[in-house]
Amino acid sequence: MIKFQSFLSGSSGNCTFVTDDTTHLLVDCGATGKYITECLSRLRVHPSQISAILVTHEHRDHVSGVGVMSRKYGIPVLATEGTLSGMESICGRFQSSADKISLGKEISVGSLSVRAFAIPHDAAEPVGYRFSDDNSTFTIATDLGHISDELAEELSGSDSIIIEANHDAELLRTGPYPYYLKRRIAGDRGHLSNDSCARLCAMLAKTGTRAFWLGHLSQENNVPTLAYETVKSILSEDGIRVGTDVGLNVLSRYWLKENV
Repeated sequence: MIKFQSFLSGSSGNCTFVTDDTTHLLVDCGATGKYITECLSRLRVHPSQISAILVTHEHRDHVSGVGVMSRKYGIPVLATEGTLSGMESICGRFQSSADKISLGKEISVGSLSVRAFAIPHDAAEPVGYRFSDDNSTFTIATDLGHISDELAEELSGSDSIIIEANHDAELLRTGPYPYYLKRRIAGDRGHLSNDSCARLCAMLAKTGTRAFWLGHLSQENNVPTLAYETVKSILSEDGIRVGTDVGLNVLSRYWLKENV
């Protein structure tokens, strides 16, 4: 059974620990090495036990700690060619894996199968990841500007998923961000709103997904309770009962707040 722990999620940083108790992975490392190491310690995992760091894209909130974790503990880094190239100026030297991530190609990382799929975001070659073992599937899909038919197909059928609920459209519209940034966030290669996330969750629930974790919430343009209630309301309108038919949770911005 695949399990996960979000170490941090949002525009200030992102990192998720994924495991089947045999293979340990990190998806993104957008925090200091000290913070990530402390999170792993709470799980009784030494960083040298991490089989790979899988990177979704090269933005700083996803890669700021990749270089130091890779260099210090010899952890190989897996990403698309475009992402690997874009990371170099931010991360410095890191141990690139002999394997490369190719869209739509399933690879084995230890005991886990991993499939990368394209996501619509303003980065070089961004991806989400789907993890599978003999018993379960788990997907991470954040930084989504919009939902295409192809992306919806990639997400369908996951048992559980971390899905982006970045902003409330009205809070973004009336908030303090400059116009160009509001336009970027709300654009087709920006971030997913609560309403769009909710409609996607309703569709995925009908394809078998039973656990939703809302992630990458904006600190300025969203509120956890608002994201939760928006998604819950639209699920209910579709006859999907939270707590009975599906589970719904919101990821914390930081897992270990005292160590940030």
